[in-house]
Amino acid sequence: MKILILLFSLLFISFSEARSPQLVVVVNKNNAIEALSKREVIDIFMGRYLTFPDGETAQPVDLPAATALKSDFYLQLVNRDEQKINAYWARLLFSGRAKPPEAATSIEDALNKIQNSQYSIAYLPEDQLTDDVKVVYRLNEN
Repeated sequence: MKILILLFSLLFISFSEARSPQLVVVVNKNNAIEALSKREVIDIFMGRYLTFPDGETAQPVDLPAATALKSDFYLQLVNRDEQKINAYWARLLFSGRAKPPEAATSIEDALNKIQNSQYSIAYLPEDQLTDDVKVVYRLNEN
């Protein structure tokens, strides 16, 4: 019985890992930024800063609402689910202090926005990267 439970647990873990791809934060390959800290990524995606550390404009791009990737990103980044993130942005929008990241319609749309703008920044599954973007932060690598 213990062996069966152990096998089931290992199988569950492997399926869980397969469903959660490694998320990375990317910018256009021509952006001068080579790396960002977790704090800098939080500040950009949570509307605290409108620029990269070098002073250039930062235009964050979110993946579509109610997707596992968006939920995973915010849970890993700030330990908040999408509902709490939406409430956070509603408060900021009401106060006029900031605007939320631009919403992409798909991973391909997010990649297109990054490829076409030196100032865009987005999060993507690592297995979806192209030569037109560069990784500046890997989630869960603190």
